[in-house]
Amino acid sequence: MLLKTFTLGGVHPEENKVSSASPIRRIPLPKSVVVPLAQHIGAPAEALVAKGDKVKTGQLIARGQSFISANVHAPVSGTVTKIDDFTDSSGYRKRSVQIETQGDEWIEEVDLSETFHGEITLSREEIIARIRESGIVGMGGATFPTHVKMMVPDGKKAECLIINGVECEPYLTSDHRLMLEHGDELMTGTRILMKALGVEKAFIGIENNKSDAINRLTELSKKYQGITVTPLKVKYPQGGEKQLIKAILGREVPSGKLPIETGCVVQNVGTAVAVYEAVQKNKPLVERVVTVTGKSLKNPCNLLVRIGTPVSVLLEEAGGVPADTRKIINGGPMMGKALNSLEVPVVKGMSGIVVMPETEAGRKKVNNCIRCARCTFACPMGLAPYLIAQMAEASMEERAETERVMDCIECGSCAYTCPSGRPLLDNIRVAKSKVGQLIRSRAK
Repeated sequence: MLLKTFTLGGVHPEENKVSSASPIRRIPLPKSVVVPLAQHIGAPAEALVAKGDKVKTGQLIARGQSFISANVHAPVSGTVTKIDDFTDSSGYRKRSVQIETQGDEWIEEVDLSETFHGEITLSREEIIARIRESGIVGMGGATFPTHVKMMVPDGKKAECLIINGVECEPYLTSDHRLMLEHGDELMTGTRILMKALGVEKAFIGIENNKSDAINRLTELSKKYQGITVTPLKVKYPQGGEKQLIKAILGREVPSGKLPIETGCVVQNVGTAVAVYEAVQKNKPLVERVVTVTGKSLKNPCNLLVRIGTPVSVLLEEAGGVPADTRKIINGGPMMGKALNSLEVPVVKGMSGIVVMPETEAGRKKVNNCIRCARCTFACPMGLAPYLIAQMAEASMEERAETERVMDCIECGSCAYTCPSGRPLLDNIRVAKSKVGQLIRSRAK
């Protein structure tokens, strides 16, 4: 069988899925949690609690006031000890709620039973409202508020739903384990999202290196009308929305446009499971699966973790930080960013923590660009990364904009292929930031 894939660019980094056979394991609650009020794209939520307040697990502690925002809930029960600025995984200090853990008493509305609920009783409008109330965001890392994504703009029409089970980043396996261990929840979550969008077709895209997940969900799909499992060729960055749409449907998202232009909406596997829990169990998003992995780690694993748990706790569960560690990354090694502290909290979009040894984490010596065009051939968006990076260095933001810098998905394929070791992605990120400021200034 000829496997589907996107056509432009792409690379094949070493997979290193060393935690793929490790079942999801729930870890004990931490002594305290730090819950940022901005765990999503858009405006931060506004705190509804004050220092000294008692809260229960699942209780709303911050409400998203803007259209693009997301609610935040208490991941543990206990006492609010501080509302202040704390450093998050970005390295910046952001408004957060600190809670001292005092047990795990949930709000009464949540169904904590092991009972599986397959029948969908809520209406389309009720589903979107429940998703919004539960604070669900894109859990593949993008963290766009899910309820906003489900509200198709006037003049546009959704024809199908795509569930992203690709997990193309090296090392990460949290989505893989969800597909294996929570298949029925994933399928029902997919059906819920289909109902909310008003579509009859859904595709679950999975790369062929996860044959066990493909087989498992293909068998389950026989019970769920309208859902097709689509095996894909292994190629990075197949998990990008635009690349996934091209691979499965053969459609291209126009430059500067959103996936809805092609008639589809893309949601992550973790998001679909969270939607099931929200709609069928009335459970807000207060925990997620995080892969903690690395070649030198004693116990690479997939952990079910409460939001706000310090990263240091996860590393202890994986056997501690190895002596040869050079860098610890939030996310995968291609798109992730190095942490400057192990006390930063787990957030809704944190899918993995990768521990990189000294032998692999060091930067290459930077040499002059030799115009080999490898970065151009590797770019899945058809850009000229070497040129945009030079414009960033020369502060030529307007020229970078004409070269479509805002189309860059920051996959890192360019830097991965560069024989001169040039920091292409770093410079392009700088250019994107400055061009974004230009665009916003014009809109004022």
